[in-house]
Amino acid sequence: MKPKQVASIEPIQRCIFETSLLIKQEPAQLFSKNKKIVYELACPPNALHQGKLNYSRWHAMELPESVSLRGLSDKVICQAGYYDYLPSPSPSTSFEWHLNFADPDLFLAYGSDLLAQDEMQVAEHPVLASLKQKLNALQIDSSTLDDDNPTPVLIKGAERRCSLKTEPNAFEGRPFGLYGNAFGKASEDAIRKAVNIITPPTITNLICIAAPDGGEGSYQLAEIIYTLKAAYTGFKAALMESGTTPVIIHSGYWGCGAYGGNRILMTWLQALAATFAGVDQLILHTGEPDFGELKKAWSSINKNIGVKPLATNVLLEKILAMGFEWNEGDGN
Repeated sequence: MKPKQVASIEPIQRCIFETSLLIKQEPAQLFSKNKKIVYELACPPNALHQGKLNYSRWHAMELPESVSLRGLSDKVICQAGYYDYLPSPSPSTSFEWHLNFADPDLFLAYGSDLLAQDEMQVAEHPVLASLKQKLNALQIDSSTLDDDNPTPVLIKGAERRCSLKTEPNAFEGRPFGLYGNAFGKASEDAIRKAVNIITPPTITNLICIAAPDGGEGSYQLAEIIYTLKAAYTGFKAALMESGTTPVIIHSGYWGCGAYGGNRILMTWLQALAATFAGVDQLILHTGEPDFGELKKAWSSINKNIGVKPLATNVLLEKILAMGFEWNEGDGN
């Protein structure tokens, strides 16, 4: 395989921090008693923190002028379950990234009782809380949205020090699971039983992008463009941050929980963004094992558009004409 030629585009801001100093200088600010329990288990006083955290924030990148859907389906793998952060079996030399379903205010609610996707990532990667505090202290703008334009944040080298079991398990004290608002209501014993310490910690790389929020009725063209541009910018930046190795991105139903995004459209636009960016593989963690209807819907979209190259503005109009509808948010 020939080394990838990646265009040189500089981020808005780049900061590199020593993980051990960051944890010491900027301790997490936790208001939730249950988050404190998780943190104390993952980061006891004698914990050894190693490595560096590389933070970068990026301007929205312009979409390519034309695109072909040829090979799009080959880039995407649907995988039952949720993030397990285990390295993909092939290719073994790949650089892997995981999407963070970010709020426009990065890691906004990490210290609260809420445990949605973003807050769970911070709980499992405690250094992210210290990063948030450090960026605030330095008055560095870490927002993932600037007016109506996405400004993705990339974070390389975050230690994952624990994993949280969120699935329902009455025997362990979480009959309704721990996800969403259930986390804050759980007992201390249930929280302790849900935490698995990872020794030694593994390393995670994150792409933090905010999905469009609060739409209703049919998707508007501006919402489709924003979604595609946010994913494309984050994916392209990840490619540039990965050197010449193959790049694998892990994602899922980004923006389809509390925001009420359309699962078919939001996953297909991510696949399209991965094709635009030149990502080698996109792994979609779909939770439930039955994703046949999802793949059937993508196939219908691809058939409707075709595989011949076409102008991006024409492609966007074709997507708009399909009339994708917003869903109701799930409240988590």
